[in-house]
Order: sequence, then C-alpha cells, then structure tokens
Amino acid sequence: MSSKYLMAWSTGQNLSTPGPFILLGFPGPRSMRIGLFLLFLVMYLLTVAGNLAIISLVGAHRCLQTPMYFFLCNLSFLEIWFTTACVPKTLATFAPRGGAISLAGCATQMYFVFSLGCTEYFLLAVMAYDRYLAICLPLRYGGIMTPGLATRLALGSWLCGFSAIIVPAALIARLSFCGSRVINHFFCDISPWIVLSCTDTQVVELVSFGIAFCVILGSCGITLVSYAYIITTIIKIPSAQGRHRAFSTCSSHLTVVLIWYGSTIFLHVRTSVESSLDLTKAVTVLNTIVTPVLNPFIYTLRNKDVKEALRRTMKGK
Repeated sequence: MSSKYLMAWSTGQNLSTPGPFILLGFPGPRSMRIGLFLLFLVMYLLTVAGNLAIISLVGAHRCLQTPMYFFLCNLSFLEIWFTTACVPKTLATFAPRGGAISLAGCATQMYFVFSLGCTEYFLLAVMAYDRYLAICLPLRYGGIMTPGLATRLALGSWLCGFSAIIVPAALIARLSFCGSRVINHFFCDISPWIVLSCTDTQVVELVSFGIAFCVILGSCGITLVSYAYIITTIIKIPSAQGRHRAFSTCSSHLTVVLIWYGSTIFLHVRTSVESSLDLTKAVTVLNTIVTPVLNPFIYTLRNKDVKEALRRTMKGK
C-alpha cells in the first residue's frame, strides 16, 4: 500500500469524491508484505488443490459415495469458492494500488463472502445431524438419510446461506460515504465498511447482528445437540473398540467444527473499540485463509476411508 493511502487512512483525508474504495490490507515493511503474499498464495493454492482432491476421490470411489461424503464434497466445493471470493483480492492489495475496489465490486465481494460463510454454518449443522443419525440410530439411518433427503438438506443449506445475507447486503449497498474510503481490512467486511459511512447505520447494524445471531446460534444449537446425543451414545458402547470406531466416524467433522466456531467466537471478541477493526482483520485470516486449507488435511489424515481411497488412487497411478 502506498504512503498516500496510509496517510489518508490515518488522517481521515477524504478519498471518496470521486474514486474507488481502498482496501488497506496488511501495511508494513516490504519484507513482511512479500512474506505474507507468498504465504497466502501457497495456502490458497493448497486449499483449492486439497478440496479438489477430496471431490475427485469421492467421485472416483464408490465406497465413498454416501451421504457423509456427499456433504463433505459440498463443504469442499464451498471452501474453494469461499477462499476464491476473498484471497485473490487480498493478494492484489500487496501490489501498488492493488487495493482499489469499486463500490459495486466491494458490495459483490461482501455478499459472496458472507453468503458462503453462512452456508458453511448450515452445512456443518447438517453434517452433525447426519453423524447423529449414523451413530445414534444406525438401524434406521439408511431409511432416514436417503439420497433425496441428503440432496434437499444440502440444497437447503445453500439456499438459506445465500438468502440470509440479502437484506443486510441491500441495506449496506444504500449507505452513503462522504469521508475516507480506505477500508481497514483485506477484503470488504461489513464492520469496517459501516465505520466509513456518514449516514445512520443503526438499522444496518441491528439487522446484521440479528442475522448473524440467528445463523450462528441456530446452526451451533443443532450441532451441539447432535454431538450431545452422539457423545452420550458413544459412552454407552461397552467395548473400547466399538467406542473408537464410532468416534472415528465423526472426529474429522468435530475437529472442523471446533476450529470454525472457535475462530468465530474470537472474531466477536473485542478488547477495545479502538483495536476492534485490527483484531477483526487479524482473526478473520483464520476463518478465510487458514481454516479452508486445514479442512482437506483434517479429513484426509483423520478419516480411514479417505486415506484408503487415496492409497488406492496412488497405487493405481
């Protein structure tokens, strides 16, 4: 980021008449910026390659074509687009004047990032429900979790995710900006964008909070209740081998859930008003860049079926 943008951001200089918004990104020494650029680029490429590998494995091996892996393919597909909606523009902010983004571009990026994020909450809840049926009601699992139900649950997750953000996105798109247009973030997040508005944002903040509360609390509630039943059922299994086998079927998903919701909790922690935007930017890296690259490795390293399919694929080559 050029010194002009940094100076404008720190002094509140008006950059809005006319001109695009400016994503501040990660200002700092050149060596640090080059290091972050390379790190984010490698993690993005690993995210895309890893999630494509999971989708390919499930498609190539009939033993993996079950509801559990159908939902995993949806999650992998989502992670590819979630990071693609965010990371390429983040990488561009490391180039001179690369942080410039139009109002329409900013609104579009915000809509897709948050729609895909909401969809992930719903998908994780659906996957928890699927594991509940498989472990707690194994004899009825095949009759309940039919391919048709699995498809409807996945489709419902996508529709709910993309519908949830429509109202706050429409409200945010109507805001007026009459001050600095430098966004203290590496993508068009809601909070730093609202800060720049010179109009009343009370309705936008209330609606955004309400949507986030419903999506996060609702999906988290389903996930917690599902795992409460799962853990209770596993504890009652008499043999240690049986308990291990039952837990291994949901351990990968549970790990992803803990990382995703853990970062969400930290994302809503504010040490102070002054540092809230910087804290948000730092912790959002975990959600948008780190977590998506970890998911393929978690499901590969902790899932016996996926490891076996990967081993057979490598032998076939």
